[in-house]
Amino acid sequence: MTLLLGRADVERLLPPGACIDAVADAFRRHALGETSPPGILGMHVGAGSFHVKAAGLDGAFAAKLNANFPGNPARGLPTIQGVVILADAQDGRLLALMDSMALTALRTAAATAVAAKYLSRTDSKTLLICGCGAQAPAQLAALLAVRRLKRILAYDQDAKKASSLRGATPTSDLRKAVAESDIVVTCTTARRYFVTRDMVRPGTFIAAVGADHEEKQEIDPQLMARAKVVTDLTEQAAAIGDLHHAIDAGAMSRDDVHAQLGEVVAARKPGRTRDDEITIFDSTGTGLQDAAAAVAVYRRASQERSSLTFDFSGEHP
Repeated sequence: MTLLLGRADVERLLPPGACIDAVADAFRRHALGETSPPGILGMHVGAGSFHVKAAGLDGAFAAKLNANFPGNPARGLPTIQGVVILADAQDGRLLALMDSMALTALRTAAATAVAAKYLSRTDSKTLLICGCGAQAPAQLAALLAVRRLKRILAYDQDAKKASSLRGATPTSDLRKAVAESDIVVTCTTARRYFVTRDMVRPGTFIAAVGADHEEKQEIDPQLMARAKVVTDLTEQAAAIGDLHHAIDAGAMSRDDVHAQLGEVVAARKPGRTRDDEITIFDSTGTGLQDAAAAVAVYRRASQERSSLTFDFSGEHP
């Protein structure tokens, strides 16, 4: 039987700490060569795009199909919608179908938290979140699990969204907010960079989350060139992340990337080594994260045995 798990199920079964642990372990194992290479397929259609991210982990195969339509909020629909398919990698049985919106937010935030653990200063106190849509609450919750933050700032072009982020103080002065922050998270749909080299003080950690296809950009290429850059997957970031734009601008090459996050988690390369370093995590989102989160959700749901099920292999009228 296949488990059917909605958004509320995923959020209940995958608290931030559990997701952070699962994602960190997946990155570490990838660096050690213990996982299959994740794959990605993207297609632009009309006013939006579809992408598939897939990976194998722990005897399971996960494929996430997401639709990204930036104009959807005006239609009363979420920007991102989709589904995660989890199958048994030994016999192909369909194990679960689960909502991808919650899983995407949780696993993306978990990767930010893992990166922050290794790349932000341990005494970081002020966090700025740029872009206060569906991703922002998950980012905040995950970072609070790894850093003792005292001040949370929220910036969004829509002031109402910034004001709606619970636990944060809204700000309209982006330059001032960036300059005052120890950790900056950008999770927007921007098509042109808005965090520039001259805004950022030494010692800042930036999680660049929003650029997950080649037309999106949040970080100044010159800032990328100045910083210690760590990617989730360098090949993917060079194709669709902020690294892609830095390479196109001639500010960086792939060889200038310090490490992939898994290499840092596995202690194959160092994370932050000086308090005055500017560090950037180029987070494009990987199928490996989806697989790690989906497996964690499935295991908890299986133990609970209260989820809705459906037999896709049987005959139905």
